[in-house]
Amino acid sequence: MTPALRTENLEFLPYRAEDEDAFVALLRNEEVCRWMGQELAPEPEIRALFRAIQTDVYPKQMFDVWGLWLDRTYVGHAEVKKTGNVDGYELIAALAPEYWGRGLGTEVVRGLLSHAAENLGLKEVYGMVGAENTASLAMCRRLGFRHLRDVVADDGSVTQLLAISTTEPA
Repeated sequence: MTPALRTENLEFLPYRAEDEDAFVALLRNEEVCRWMGQELAPEPEIRALFRAIQTDVYPKQMFDVWGLWLDRTYVGHAEVKKTGNVDGYELIAALAPEYWGRGLGTEVVRGLLSHAAENLGLKEVYGMVGAENTASLAMCRRLGFRHLRDVVADDGSVTQLLAISTTEPA
Protein backbone atom coordinates (compact mmCIF):
# COMPACT_ATOMS: atom_id res chain seq x y z
CA MET A 1 0.00 0.00 0.00
CA THR A 2 1.13 3.53 -0.73
CA PRO A 3 1.83 5.02 2.69
CA ALA A 4 0.89 8.53 3.73
CA LEU A 5 4.05 10.64 4.15
CA ARG A 6 4.67 13.93 5.89
CA THR A 7 7.38 16.55 5.41
CA GLU A 8 7.72 19.88 7.15
CA ASN A 9 4.92 21.54 5.18
CA LEU A 10 3.41 18.85 2.96
CA GLU A 11 1.27 15.78 3.29
CA PHE A 12 1.68 13.06 0.68
CA LEU A 13 -1.66 11.24 0.67
CA PRO A 14 -2.90 8.41 -1.53
CA TYR A 15 -5.59 9.75 -3.83
CA ARG A 16 -9.23 9.43 -2.84
CA ALA A 17 -12.12 9.44 -5.32
CA GLU A 18 -13.02 13.02 -4.32
CA ASP A 19 -9.54 14.22 -5.45
CA GLU A 20 -10.27 13.53 -9.12
CA ASP A 21 -11.15 17.11 -10.13
CA ALA A 22 -8.00 18.53 -8.50
CA PHE A 23 -5.84 15.89 -10.24
CA VAL A 24 -7.48 16.65 -13.59
CA ALA A 25 -7.00 20.41 -13.15
CA LEU A 26 -3.29 19.93 -12.42
CA LEU A 27 -2.64 17.64 -15.38
CA ARG A 28 -4.72 19.80 -17.73
CA ASN A 29 -2.61 22.87 -16.90
CA GLU A 30 -0.53 23.79 -19.97
CA GLU A 31 2.46 25.01 -17.92
CA VAL A 32 2.55 21.82 -15.85
CA CYS A 33 2.33 19.65 -18.99
CA ARG A 34 5.05 21.65 -20.69
CA TRP A 35 7.54 21.09 -17.87
CA MET A 36 6.55 17.46 -17.46
CA GLY A 37 7.33 16.93 -21.14
CA GLN A 38 3.80 15.89 -21.99
CA GLU A 39 1.22 16.95 -24.49
CA LEU A 40 -1.95 18.46 -23.05
CA ALA A 41 -4.16 15.35 -22.94
CA PRO A 42 -7.93 15.53 -23.34
CA GLU A 43 -9.83 15.63 -20.07
CA PRO A 44 -11.40 12.16 -20.54
CA GLU A 45 -7.88 10.66 -20.78
CA ILE A 46 -6.80 12.34 -17.54
CA ARG A 47 -9.97 11.14 -15.80
CA ALA A 48 -9.29 7.60 -17.06
CA LEU A 49 -5.74 7.86 -15.73
CA PHE A 50 -7.04 8.93 -12.32
CA ARG A 51 -9.50 6.04 -12.25
CA ALA A 52 -6.70 3.64 -13.20
CA ILE A 53 -4.79 4.80 -10.12
CA GLN A 54 -7.82 3.83 -8.05
CA THR A 55 -8.66 0.55 -9.79
CA ASP A 56 -5.23 -0.79 -10.84
CA VAL A 57 -2.24 1.03 -9.35
CA TYR A 58 -3.32 0.98 -5.71
CA PRO A 59 -5.03 -2.45 -5.58
CA LYS A 60 -2.16 -4.14 -7.45
CA GLN A 61 0.50 -2.14 -5.55
CA MET A 62 2.12 -1.25 -8.87
CA PHE A 63 3.93 1.85 -7.56
CA ASP A 64 3.52 4.66 -5.04
CA VAL A 65 1.51 7.71 -6.09
CA TRP A 66 0.26 10.61 -4.01
CA GLY A 67 -1.61 13.84 -4.04
CA LEU A 68 0.40 16.61 -2.38
CA TRP A 69 -1.38 18.76 0.19
CA LEU A 70 -0.37 22.01 1.86
CA ASP A 71 -2.69 23.12 4.67
CA ARG A 72 -5.44 20.85 3.25
CA THR A 73 -5.08 22.42 -0.21
CA TYR A 74 -4.13 20.21 -3.17
CA VAL A 75 -0.87 21.55 -4.59
CA GLY A 76 0.52 18.72 -6.70
CA HIS A 77 1.27 15.13 -7.55
CA ALA A 78 4.18 12.77 -6.80
CA GLU A 79 5.23 9.22 -7.71
CA VAL A 80 8.05 6.74 -7.21
CA LYS A 81 7.94 4.08 -9.89
CA LYS A 82 10.01 1.85 -12.13
CA THR A 83 11.29 3.68 -15.16
CA GLY A 84 11.83 2.40 -18.67
CA ASN A 85 14.80 4.72 -19.15
CA VAL A 86 17.14 2.80 -16.83
CA ASP A 87 16.95 -0.23 -14.57
CA GLY A 88 15.65 1.58 -11.51
CA TYR A 89 13.05 3.86 -10.01
CA GLU A 90 12.13 7.38 -11.06
CA LEU A 91 10.93 10.22 -8.89
CA ILE A 92 8.10 12.19 -10.49
CA ALA A 93 6.66 15.41 -9.10
CA ALA A 94 4.41 18.16 -10.39
CA LEU A 95 3.30 21.25 -8.52
CA ALA A 96 0.58 23.69 -9.50
CA PRO A 97 2.25 26.85 -10.91
CA GLU A 98 1.00 29.06 -8.09
CA TYR A 99 3.22 27.02 -5.72
CA TRP A 100 6.42 27.24 -7.80
CA GLY A 101 9.39 29.13 -6.38
CA ARG A 102 8.45 28.53 -2.73
CA GLY A 103 10.85 25.67 -1.97
CA LEU A 104 8.10 23.07 -2.13
CA GLY A 105 9.70 21.23 -5.06
CA THR A 106 12.82 20.68 -2.97
CA GLU A 107 10.66 19.50 -0.08
CA VAL A 108 8.78 17.07 -2.33
CA VAL A 109 11.99 15.56 -3.74
CA ARG A 110 13.52 15.22 -0.27
CA GLY A 111 10.34 13.45 0.90
CA LEU A 112 10.47 11.10 -2.08
CA LEU A 113 14.16 10.39 -1.47
CA SER A 114 13.47 9.52 2.16
CA HIS A 115 10.63 7.21 1.14
CA ALA A 116 12.79 5.55 -1.53
CA ALA A 117 15.58 4.88 0.97
CA GLU A 118 13.64 4.06 4.13
CA ASN A 119 10.53 2.30 2.82
CA LEU A 120 11.67 0.86 -0.51
CA GLY A 121 15.33 0.16 0.32
CA LEU A 122 16.55 1.87 -2.84
CA LYS A 123 20.19 3.03 -3.01
CA GLU A 124 19.76 5.23 -6.09
CA VAL A 125 16.87 6.86 -7.92
CA TYR A 126 16.45 8.79 -11.13
CA GLY A 127 14.74 11.84 -12.48
CA MET A 128 13.89 13.06 -15.96
CA VAL A 129 13.95 16.84 -16.40
CA GLY A 130 13.46 18.79 -19.61
CA ALA A 131 16.67 20.54 -20.68
CA GLU A 132 14.78 23.85 -20.84
CA ASN A 133 13.43 23.49 -17.29
CA THR A 134 16.24 25.53 -15.75
CA ALA A 135 14.53 25.98 -12.37
CA SER A 136 14.07 22.24 -11.83
CA LEU A 137 17.56 21.45 -13.11
CA ALA A 138 19.04 24.00 -10.68
CA MET A 139 17.07 22.43 -7.82
CA CYS A 140 18.30 18.97 -8.81
CA ARG A 141 21.92 20.17 -8.88
CA ARG A 142 21.51 21.72 -5.40
CA LEU A 143 20.15 18.40 -4.12
CA GLY A 144 23.07 16.44 -5.57
CA PHE A 145 21.63 14.84 -8.70
CA ARG A 146 24.20 14.05 -11.36
CA HIS A 147 23.65 14.14 -15.10
CA LEU A 148 23.82 10.70 -16.74
CA ARG A 149 22.81 11.47 -20.31
CA ASP A 150 20.52 13.43 -22.56
CA VAL A 151 17.50 11.70 -24.03
CA VAL A 152 16.40 13.15 -27.37
CA ALA A 153 12.76 12.66 -28.37
CA ASP A 154 11.50 12.22 -31.91
CA ASP A 155 10.50 15.90 -31.96
CA GLY A 156 14.06 16.93 -31.06
CA SER A 157 13.28 17.95 -27.48
CA VAL A 158 15.92 17.03 -24.92
CA THR A 159 15.34 15.59 -21.47
CA GLN A 160 18.15 15.10 -19.00
CA LEU A 161 18.36 11.76 -17.21
CA LEU A 162 19.63 12.44 -13.68
CA ALA A 163 20.57 10.15 -10.80
CA ILE A 164 21.05 10.58 -7.06
CA SER A 165 22.14 8.31 -4.27
CA THR A 166 19.53 7.97 -1.53
CA THR A 167 22.29 7.54 1.05
CA GLU A 168 23.68 11.05 0.62
CA PRO A 169 21.89 13.90 2.41
CA ALA A 170 19.85 15.91 -0.10
